[in-house]
Amino acid sequence: MRIPRLMYADGFPEWKYRIEKYIKMKEFKVWRSILRGPVRITITVGGQVIDKAVENYTDEEFEKVEEQERALATLSMALSPDIAQGFRESTSAKDLWEALIDVYEGNEDMKESWQDMLRQKFNMFNYISGETLEAQLQQFTTLTNDMNISGIFLTKSEINKKFFECSS
Repeated sequence: MRIPRLMYADGFPEWKYRIEKYIKMKEFKVWRSILRGPVRITITVGGQVIDKAVENYTDEEFEKVEEQERALATLSMALSPDIAQGFRESTSAKDLWEALIDVYEGNEDMKESWQDMLRQKFNMFNYISGETLEAQLQQFTTLTNDMNISGIFLTKSEINKKFFECSS
């Protein structure tokens, strides 16, 4: 299975859902590393906490660092080059994940605006002359999935009614 790629901003809600599932399926520890953030390997010397020298890491400590690097690499590789370019300053998977969410989901006002736009698209969805039923169904399914991912839940009845309305 190939890693889901974020190719454009409008695809973020679906990508976010898919990349989480992909990472959890591949290696759940990597997902935990994204959520937890970087682990600092330290020792206490004379009552003062300092970073431990890399050459003194235990195998277990190296595993923690490698897990963090896998998490950052996985998220980085899941971004198209154009999108990745804007996030190169992220030094940990947690930082990158949070930066992506901030940029593509934004604050509550932006989320609300996105939901309003999706509701408007749903209400205005209609058959386009010459469009195949398959193409129309694909667009409609994508729209309703985006609505679900964004927290807009419609009943099956509402979805069916709208689809049959616009395809007749």
